[in-house]
Amino acid sequence: MQHIIDRFIKYVTIDTQSDPENEAFPSTEKQWDLANVLVDDLKKIGLQDVTLDDHCYIMATLPSNVDHEVPTIGFISHIDTSPDYSGTNVNPQIHKNYDGKDIVLNQEEKIILSPDYFDDLLQYKGQTLITTDGSTLLGADDKAGITEIITAMEYLIQHPEIKHGEIRIGFTPDEEVGKGAHLFDVDKFGAEWAYTLDGSQIGELEYENFNAAGAKVIITGKIVHPGYAKGKMINSMLIANEFIAALPKDEVPERTEGYEGFYHLHTLNGEVEKTELGYIIRDHDMELFNKRKAIFQKVADDLNAKLGKDLVHVEITDQYYNMKEKVVPVMHIVDIAEEAMKAVGVIPLIKAIRGGTDGSQLSYKGLPCPNIFAGGHNFHGRYEYVPAESMEKAVEVIVKIAEITATRELNK
Repeated sequence: MQHIIDRFIKYVTIDTQSDPENEAFPSTEKQWDLANVLVDDLKKIGLQDVTLDDHCYIMATLPSNVDHEVPTIGFISHIDTSPDYSGTNVNPQIHKNYDGKDIVLNQEEKIILSPDYFDDLLQYKGQTLITTDGSTLLGADDKAGITEIITAMEYLIQHPEIKHGEIRIGFTPDEEVGKGAHLFDVDKFGAEWAYTLDGSQIGELEYENFNAAGAKVIITGKIVHPGYAKGKMINSMLIANEFIAALPKDEVPERTEGYEGFYHLHTLNGEVEKTELGYIIRDHDMELFNKRKAIFQKVADDLNAKLGKDLVHVEITDQYYNMKEKVVPVMHIVDIAEEAMKAVGVIPLIKAIRGGTDGSQLSYKGLPCPNIFAGGHNFHGRYEYVPAESMEKAVEVIVKIAEITATRELNK
């Protein structure tokens, strides 16, 4: 276990936070720092064809060790961490034999990771938890996935008695800002299908995700002296407040679950003359997704009609779509993952992702790509943690998927 913990800590202490405001690719130079380390590590464990391209995509190959034809499969994780919370000076804390009680992340600031609030902690009593120190995110999303993939490949190299076909490895930049699959070369990758290691708790297996759009609302106002403003001032912030209030109040992330979609206001910057709102729009059902976008636009149109001027401008951009449409025709790739989990003692939790992965975009680029657990919880914030035992099980699942794929082809 110590080996996987050490590798994980090595990766999470390298800051790779991406930047949604930067159009460069990758969006931050510091993603190269981890990329170069990963290239060295992949070469050291014995992988072949290790490449790092001009946009910070890493690919590598574990050659087949069987003499019959086996589909080439892939495993993919992302290098960057979320811009939602600091990834600088990550200081992981190790808690062995977790006792089921509160974990003090920061004594001075009274930052507590408590099972009274995060009850999923209780399923890991007796295990080794890796947490933050309360000042940064951890980066298990998705450096746990990277750690697991590299460790699994190392294990297969060290145990040639385990039969497998050719395996391709891919690490992507900028997944957290929605660009992770944009320049991914599916033809170069050369896999028939792949799995992202980017899920949360142990057992998660997902082949459905949100349809997703980003939306910007730009509201134009007019500033004059407030003492003489009657009939002249237009306060864009007050119009923004009307816009926010006009959307369904219960259709927000904190009040929805399962297949329920939402509108999420994630940024607000305003002054009298100009206010900008940043939203994401999500729904699993394409018809409902399109309806949500139409409602969003109608709120703007209705406000403009009320104001008698076009002061509210909306820009909506589709980001990714539900991978289910592309995975269902090849459901055997989900079946293999489910079989692998059961074989190593993991109970599969098949559910829809309330988000997206690189796999959702890759599936539409011709690489069907379900998502497997990486083991972490509470991503994108100071309460993030990962059980070391969950990472170990993810390694076992990867190894077993490779073995099942090779064996299944032999038994056909």
